[in-house]
Amino acid sequence: MSDRHSPAATSAAPLTFGIKTTPMRVPYEEILRVWQEADGLPEIADAWLWDHLMPIAGPKDGQVLEGWTLLSALAARTQRLRLGLLVTSNRIRPPAVLGKIATTVDVISGGRLIMGLGVGGTAQLPEAGDNPAAAEYAAYGLTLVPPAEGIARLEETIAILRGMWTRDVFDFHGRHYNLTGNRNEPKPVQRPGPPLLIGGWGNRMLRVVAEHADIWNVPGPPHNSLDYVIERNAVLDDHCAAIGRDPRTITRSVQYIVSYDDPAADRKAVTELVAAGMTHIVLSLRGPYPPQVARWLVDEIINPVRGTT
Repeated sequence: MSDRHSPAATSAAPLTFGIKTTPMRVPYEEILRVWQEADGLPEIADAWLWDHLMPIAGPKDGQVLEGWTLLSALAARTQRLRLGLLVTSNRIRPPAVLGKIATTVDVISGGRLIMGLGVGGTAQLPEAGDNPAAAEYAAYGLTLVPPAEGIARLEETIAILRGMWTRDVFDFHGRHYNLTGNRNEPKPVQRPGPPLLIGGWGNRMLRVVAEHADIWNVPGPPHNSLDYVIERNAVLDDHCAAIGRDPRTITRSVQYIVSYDDPAADRKAVTELVAAGMTHIVLSLRGPYPPQVARWLVDEIINPVRGTT
């Protein structure tokens, strides 16, 4: 394991935990049950959905609810949890429409939204292997773009969101998007807008994170190894240094998929991620969700990890 940790590992940033209910082959009532249980547990700071329109693993005929519509419903049925999509695809909705949707959810939730955002589906090189976004995008009439264009579009979206959230009348003329006379009322409850979480790990994406994000999220084990998370954390620090930003001003967030059957292994993995400088741990749940699963997370993972870090 690399011994190069981010400065965030030694910062005073508090350790927080979130929960993610991946809404694949899970009915609304079960997702609502888990969110309302988590809402009553102060050890869980936030709750998350995803942004896919079809199952991305296993059989293709399973049910999936649309993320922002579902998030709005859950916002209306909870009181305390911060909430968002981990992460919103920038390819599914026009930026200003997304900004209006996000504003609405922030208003409904009383100012609890975290704006999770990512590039979305991009056209990978042939040697990159299977592209899980290809079938989904084809099925919904969406287009894949080259990675560089995806990042450029993401940066324009960030500028649009911030403009329409803060200005009475807003024009934007970019390479990919144009707005004339945008009016967005009401404004978000949070001013100047919801905090921005950007998900991604490529070098160019980490530069965007350094320039714009309040929170950076990366998938942890089993998607990415601990060593890889540590190395990407250090790259983000380098980007911050290059633009003169204090790296401790970016919350380091990681998603970890819980196993259910081996909480000791989960505790070990999460403790290592915290030691590597990650201060926001999103515990992702596979469906079906066991009874009292949020309480189980608190008792078996969250509180024991807090006691050892």
